[in-house]
Amino acid sequence: MITLNISAEVQAALKEKRPVVALESTVISHGLPWPDNLELARTLEAIIREQGAVPATIALIAGQPTIGLDDKQLELLANGRVSVEKISRRDFGYAIARKLYGATTVAATMILAHKAGIDVFATGGIGGVHRGDSNDISADLPEFAQTPVVVVSAGAKAILDLPRTLEWLETYGVPVIGYETNEFPAFYTRASGLSLPYRADTPAEVAAIISAQWSFGLKSGILVANPVPHEAALPLDETERYIQQALLEAQHQGVHGKALTPFLLAYLADISDGKTKQTNLALLKNNAKVGAQIAIALKEQREMLLAQ
Repeated sequence: MITLNISAEVQAALKEKRPVVALESTVISHGLPWPDNLELARTLEAIIREQGAVPATIALIAGQPTIGLDDKQLELLANGRVSVEKISRRDFGYAIARKLYGATTVAATMILAHKAGIDVFATGGIGGVHRGDSNDISADLPEFAQTPVVVVSAGAKAILDLPRTLEWLETYGVPVIGYETNEFPAFYTRASGLSLPYRADTPAEVAAIISAQWSFGLKSGILVANPVPHEAALPLDETERYIQQALLEAQHQGVHGKALTPFLLAYLADISDGKTKQTNLALLKNNAKVGAQIAIALKEQREMLLAQ
């Protein structure tokens, strides 16, 4: 029997029904260079604490599914001294059996968060349908259809086919809630031209929707699309120029599979003189803040329902 290694802090919070927010670890090991990645990991946890919730960064540590990393574990994932695999749903068995270190993607983080009893997860942007190949679909999307976790993100990564990604989520019954917006955010930009059917303007409104959805027995994940703050957003046309250039370079170098997204994000940061990296950092911090607020509101919503 494989058990979860849940930190004492997270265990206590879950037992006492205090709000907990999951964080992925792919951004640490595969998203940013050292030491920016460690600084970000610490900052995201601090933001969640400041809001009044408990952070739970998730990863595989020597094959052990771990919920709530300590600072030494965060540093180990960040500093490059051990090989860290990128873990999605299909990789768990192999990585656990081989006792590998693994950074969890959106899909893998959803799985472990749900197993631990954590309902809210804050990330940057989810995966989706890739441009140019509608059969190349991130494992993040089917995870939403089967794992009841609320994911706060700045939409899907802008390098993807956003209309097809939204269509996939609609087909599989995944609610997408625009947070203070009627439009699906496009990661680096607030605008995509794609309208959303649902909007919520407060954490309490989001919590009410979550409670109603799951109380009705519909146990899919829920995507809360939270746009990057105005001051950090990039213009849509400028971002699209960068993306087209990055996609061409990836094709020229033959980059594909798991290596594609990290390559594109790094290339975008390079050709934009760091603009996309700064925007990425801003949206990650904003999502951590909103995720904590939603986790707190969801706790209050449940207490209110129990009192009735």
